[in-house]
Amino acid sequence: MMLVVDVVKGIQTQTAECLLIGQLTCPRMVVVLNKIDLLPPNKRQSAIEKMTKRMHKTLETTRFKECPVIAVAAKPGGPEAPDTEEPQGVPDLIELLKKQTYLPQRNPAGDLLMAVDHCFSIRGQGTVMTGTILQGSLAINDTVEIPALKVTKKIKSVQMFRKPVTGAMQGDRVGVCVTQFDPKLLERGVVCTPGSLRTLYAAVISVKKIGYFKGSLATRAKFHITVGHETVMAKVTFFGLPPVGSSEAACDSRTPPSLSCSLEKPFTFDREYFYQDEYVTGQGEASSGPDPEQWALLEFERPVTCPSLCLVIGSKLDSDIHANACRLAFQGRLLQGFEDKSYTETALSNLRIYKTKHKEGQVERVSDDYTVIGRNLFKKETNLQLFVGLKVTLSTGESGVIEGGFGQSGKFKIRIPEGLGPETKQLLSATTKKRGKGGNKGGPGNEEEPKADSQPVGIHLHFKRYVFDPHKKMVQT
Repeated sequence: MMLVVDVVKGIQTQTAECLLIGQLTCPRMVVVLNKIDLLPPNKRQSAIEKMTKRMHKTLETTRFKECPVIAVAAKPGGPEAPDTEEPQGVPDLIELLKKQTYLPQRNPAGDLLMAVDHCFSIRGQGTVMTGTILQGSLAINDTVEIPALKVTKKIKSVQMFRKPVTGAMQGDRVGVCVTQFDPKLLERGVVCTPGSLRTLYAAVISVKKIGYFKGSLATRAKFHITVGHETVMAKVTFFGLPPVGSSEAACDSRTPPSLSCSLEKPFTFDREYFYQDEYVTGQGEASSGPDPEQWALLEFERPVTCPSLCLVIGSKLDSDIHANACRLAFQGRLLQGFEDKSYTETALSNLRIYKTKHKEGQVERVSDDYTVIGRNLFKKETNLQLFVGLKVTLSTGESGVIEGGFGQSGKFKIRIPEGLGPETKQLLSATTKKRGKGGNKGGPGNEEEPKADSQPVGIHLHFKRYVFDPHKKMVQT
């Protein structure tokens, strides 16, 4: 990677974004300080040294620590200057790039994936696509797919640097002539082995927040998602592993997953996940450390075609470009894709992300030793039949089951299989008497009530709901 920095202005917001993208995609970098012709000749060397030190300080905590920094003037005098002005330092830059370049390990195996950056037709021969082979290999007479056009084409000839070849492999820069199609339909895009790429309407990704992004990452927010060779808007839902050390059914939905959840566990549809209102960081008031393991569901505004396990970058590209703020928000890898256009009905229910719910009410009165009447747990219009059979706990410790409604005002009947304890019966009896006396406003009975009777017996209902369950069932464990 070659990071070009204005020697006068230093690192700008966009420069920092390029540096971040480099860290995600590239192992080596050269920093080029450009426009040295704008520096006064008597202060030029000291200004270059000062900026070089600043760059090394900036890069200390990145993978590009101690990378080479070189100063040039690529176009002295600016774009309006005559072409007779010779560039400064460019031969030295070329020599530096030669020393820094290396041959990566290349592998011809696997499916073909070629990034196409230009497309044109040659009369009488066919259509030529030029680009770089990212993986796999190709040869004359192979059939390749152009996913964007939903067509397959046969390779008629291949050239590398204007010389005919019979084939090419990962890392090669090639021109591939295929049977005729309109080149205007494919200026940029990808070509692949037929059937090897998938067109997705939604996807599950691993996710890590980019530390320089200052905003929160909120569920239901929309981000620009760069995946494969496309950037598309998507709605994001964040989720993580269930909280550790607490009952799933008794956990408040606002409680973030414990940081001890951040063990490396691969995503699978067999596991349950905890719904998050936003991405959870490891830098909280009570804790500091790495962010816990998290994932995100991306629901694309239009389908995208991309390979499995490809890099994903989420950004807020609609932010003010002149603001001094990083627009790159998170990064991850594509783990699972949904290829069905109706994925919300056909497949999303397999993603078991749940929210926990907690309702509280009070005991109205005792019906018998095994039955109490409750109130204030549901609204008057609630369909109580949905809650019949769910377990509840009294604040006095007894466990019960909701049997059904009682009357028309949202009250309900609770069966206590083990029966009410003596202390609970006494407390409820006193509370009931108190309520009876309370109707006699200003009566002498109010002064005789013991203070211990002031707290009603509470009813606690805990359950969870799966976010993508079409039936919205309530589940207890």
